[in-house]
Amino acid sequence: MSEKTKLSNPFKALKQKNFRYYWLGMCISLIGTWMQNIAQPWLAYTLTKSPLLLSLIGTLQFTPVLIFSLFAGVFIDKIPKRTILIFTQSCSLIITLILALLVWSGKIEYWHILVMATALGVVNALDMPSRQAFISELVDKDNLMNAIALNSMAFNIARILGPAIAGIVMGYMGIAFCFFANSISFGAVLLSLFFIKPINAGNKPKKESKVLTEIADGLKFIYKNDVLLYTILVTAIVGTFAPNFNVLVPVFAKEVLNQNEAGFGILMSFMGFGSFIGAMFIASLSKSGPKKIVLFAFPLIVGAFLIIIGFTNVYILTGIALAITGFFFICFSSSANSILQLNSSNEYRGRVMSVYTLVFAGSTPIGNLYAGIFADKFNARIGFIACGAIILILMLPLLLYRAKFKKAAL
Repeated sequence: MSEKTKLSNPFKALKQKNFRYYWLGMCISLIGTWMQNIAQPWLAYTLTKSPLLLSLIGTLQFTPVLIFSLFAGVFIDKIPKRTILIFTQSCSLIITLILALLVWSGKIEYWHILVMATALGVVNALDMPSRQAFISELVDKDNLMNAIALNSMAFNIARILGPAIAGIVMGYMGIAFCFFANSISFGAVLLSLFFIKPINAGNKPKKESKVLTEIADGLKFIYKNDVLLYTILVTAIVGTFAPNFNVLVPVFAKEVLNQNEAGFGILMSFMGFGSFIGAMFIASLSKSGPKKIVLFAFPLIVGAFLIIIGFTNVYILTGIALAITGFFFICFSSSANSILQLNSSNEYRGRVMSVYTLVFAGSTPIGNLYAGIFADKFNARIGFIACGAIILILMLPLLLYRAKFKKAAL
């Protein structure tokens, strides 16, 4: 096999047994997660008939990530990541099982969903950065970027398959079985963790210190590294204002494109397909390492296409624009994740990835609120345009100082 052929293989990280076990478990678990992502808002809206109460569930599920991510990073650097994941995946299994039993028994109430969503949010504040940092213990450095891209690919495969399976299950078996399926799916990750023998796991700190001191040390580590700092700043901009599709697309589909639920679902599939292709693209190029152009140019492309979506009137054109946005968004997020991990030491990796989780996922309530205000006060068109415009505006000062980061090696 030629070197060129080896470079084009997007699945090479799966040759390493540890990552293969983990990736297969995550594929199953993520499908279950997307089944619940479809079932939970449907259930909540059925119970309340209130869009406001529905949005509150998402806010409570991501707010703990915003609040606790920095603290989680300290524990991730102290405790073996495999141990943490066994704990968090077990907690997720129990929480979703309780929710499934409540739905199945017919005793489910709105406040139950709020409590369970908040509990999952607390668990995710520790679980999300742990999963990101754990990848470095499953593959060697040469395969790290490919493994991260494959993780994104698994997420987007699940985003395509999960909702379709959920629709069938809800129609023929009942909504409770979506929650049961998600609960069982966490068992796949737990099973994989028992077969994994981590590598490069010697990252325990040399001395004990206060949690706030260790958080400050982690932030100083990022601040003193130009590549880490720039990547975190750009990720904060893109992660906050780009992925607000759950707020804007349903309204845009109904009010602008005059589509029903099926039309909305197909639009989301367009975006999922574009994201999947983006993950495949990054996985195929991973041998040569992450590129600076992804940090400098791709956020601008994402912002521009969000604005373009706001001006579309034709259904198919909106779908294509969403697919292109998904492509560049996943290319950026996978590359940013790789850059952070490749430029982090084992000692600080958990704290670096906790900051990544904070600015990428923890900022979701802020971005949703921003998009929601513009969509509510004006319309969904303005919501998309406002999200795209703020990305372009906030990127401008960073690009003006681009020369400072040019000499830093990724």
